[in-house]
Amino acid sequence: MNDNQLLRYSRHILLDEIGIEGQTRLLAAHALVIGAGGLGSPAAMYLAAGGVGRITLVDDDAVDLTNLQRQIMHSTARIGQPKAESGKQALYEINPEVEVVALRERADLARLVELMRSASVVLDCSDNFATRHAVNRACVQAKVPLVAGAVIRFDGQVSVFDTRLPESPCYACLFPEDGKFEDVACSTMGVFAPLAGVIGSLQAAEAMKLIVGTGRSLAGRLLLLDGRAMEWTSIGVARHGTCPVCSSRFAAHFQARL
Repeated sequence: MNDNQLLRYSRHILLDEIGIEGQTRLLAAHALVIGAGGLGSPAAMYLAAGGVGRITLVDDDAVDLTNLQRQIMHSTARIGQPKAESGKQALYEINPEVEVVALRERADLARLVELMRSASVVLDCSDNFATRHAVNRACVQAKVPLVAGAVIRFDGQVSVFDTRLPESPCYACLFPEDGKFEDVACSTMGVFAPLAGVIGSLQAAEAMKLIVGTGRSLAGRLLLLDGRAMEWTSIGVARHGTCPVCSSRFAAHFQARL
């Protein structure tokens, strides 16, 4: 670590739980961020500010005026630009020492598995169940921890799905792929802007804790935030023994198909 880095990350280095060793792990890490919108904005910005050495942004959308109420990584001047490229510019303005890879694409399962081969942690900041389940399957296959968040209206949730741990569930244990869950969009339901910042920041915090190897992650717990009352609820989540994604019997079959 050079003198500039020692100064930039000095407040991390002062923490006993991080120190120089932990900051070195952050600098060597690769975070894959799926979605560069309301959640991906604060998550990626804190990852860059905190010194995660490589950040890959995956998003196939372009910046729109309606995004700017909550997607703080983007600006009025960048309306019309691909969100991944706009995000890359914002992250370099925060920390030019990190490497940012911008991918304007909607990654399918095979592509996600490919991208995760070099990832230390994955942050799912997407806004639909199809993408979330594809990301989850790829994380289980690649054995990479997943930090998942969601926001709508005044409600938010965040959890960690780390199937490297035998007792930890995957996303499909909580939200089965064949479940009757309906996608709801901010464009029709609305979203309270600061809530995206709260949940996205928590995703960054959990990702960095996983990289450093400190504290207790949210694996096995789902945090729910009621933004109206500003009340948190923590729910225990167990691994489903017959989950078609992460149980050993089905996972082995899935891996054989790939």
